[in-house]
Amino acid sequence: MAKSQLGPGSALREFLTGAGLLGRGLGLVLRNPRLLGLGLLPALLAGLLYAAALVALVVFVDDLAGAVTWFADDWSSPWRGAVRFGAGAALLGLGALLGVLTFTAVTLLIGDPFYEKISGVVESRYGGVPDEVEVPLLRSLGRSLRDSLRLIGLSILFAIPLFLAGFLPVVGQTVVPVVGGAIGGWLLAVELTGVPFQRRDKRLRDRRQALAGRRPLTLGFGVAVFLCFLIPLGAVLLMPAAVAGAALLSRKVLGLPTEIVTTSPL
Repeated sequence: MAKSQLGPGSALREFLTGAGLLGRGLGLVLRNPRLLGLGLLPALLAGLLYAAALVALVVFVDDLAGAVTWFADDWSSPWRGAVRFGAGAALLGLGALLGVLTFTAVTLLIGDPFYEKISGVVESRYGGVPDEVEVPLLRSLGRSLRDSLRLIGLSILFAIPLFLAGFLPVVGQTVVPVVGGAIGGWLLAVELTGVPFQRRDKRLRDRRQALAGRRPLTLGFGVAVFLCFLIPLGAVLLMPAAVAGAALLSRKVLGLPTEIVTTSPL
């Protein structure tokens, strides 16, 4: 799909429409407590794992900050303390960024059948999938694992320079968070749309190409998810809504209807 050429006003509208897809996804899952419960279970399990990792990072952050700022060992106390305080804050920021970027991939792997169900029900409500392909479970899980590992690798690749740039005065506190949010939002959108694209037997490269054709829309959805996932417990509680919103995003970038076709409850 060719990339769309949009003016600033149209791009902003696309961005806001994309952000609104998360809200639409939330509305859809809230109408069906059963689907909401199914979506929360794998997110809760992943959340417990990540919470334990975060606690460990907080406990050992001083030691880690000292290790990465070995060059300041002989500095006088005020400067050494300031540098290590900054390093500790940067390490916590890096941990939070990696947590947000990888949480989705891990949760989708844990709850693949549950999120397949949520995504399928949402698509049925909006007209179904005319080109649906039945992919065997093992093949689907294998693809999901490979795609998730690739996206986790990309997340780490982007997170390292952002971590280093965080030490730069002013830039580290202004430009870096914005760039991190945009990159994180894009990666989250790519991850979350994996289920509906697999339903059409489309691979990761097809997904990236289709999403790039509606980049402002994709970024609007992804950045909204990214920001919500930064809120404590946001990733756990909003994961079902993000999956439902990703189904709508996929339909939009593929040129399919996103207006309700059936009035039956989800």
